[in-house]
Amino acid sequence: MEYLLLIVSAVLVNNFVLSRFLGICPFLGVSKKLHTAMGMCGAVIFVMTVACAVTWCLQNFLLKPLELEFLQTLTFILVIASLVQLIDIAMKRFVPPLHAALGIFLPLITTNCAVLGAAVLNMKQGYGFVKSTLFGFSAALGFALALVIYTGLREKIDRADPPRCFQGVAIALVTAGLLSLAFMGFSGIVK
Repeated sequence: MEYLLLIVSAVLVNNFVLSRFLGICPFLGVSKKLHTAMGMCGAVIFVMTVACAVTWCLQNFLLKPLELEFLQTLTFILVIASLVQLIDIAMKRFVPPLHAALGIFLPLITTNCAVLGAAVLNMKQGYGFVKSTLFGFSAALGFALALVIYTGLREKIDRADPPRCFQGVAIALVTAGLLSLAFMGFSGIVK
């Protein structure tokens, strides 16, 4: 039950994009086409899950024993950057069209505050290895859910004819705000 609450909390209640407002840059940047959004979702799920597992190990087996906790942020960013490089190389090699479609937003996962936020929150909450990894995976699923829903809404809005003052960025931001309000409705599920 404890793990189920952790998953529901990370995916719906405390969604990194729509409740904590972390990871907005790739959320807004790759949400025009479902294909690119799905590629970003896969990359973020991989990076966030593995980053949470690796950073937990580094924190508990290296930084704490050597009393180097002050290097936590730097260490975590290096781990995340390495994972993003791995994803970048793999996508360039195996899925060149998706790599080209993601463009600058793929390397920006390195600076995606949602990935670093998940790793830091794991340490702050004092989760064990399994919970840290599950939290990272669940937070990434929440990111993916928000991105896919938002992308679907943006594609539908692009086919509509909104008033001129709402076209472009304006309607995208209004839609993101309304989606965020909708996710706030989940706030009573988990405390």
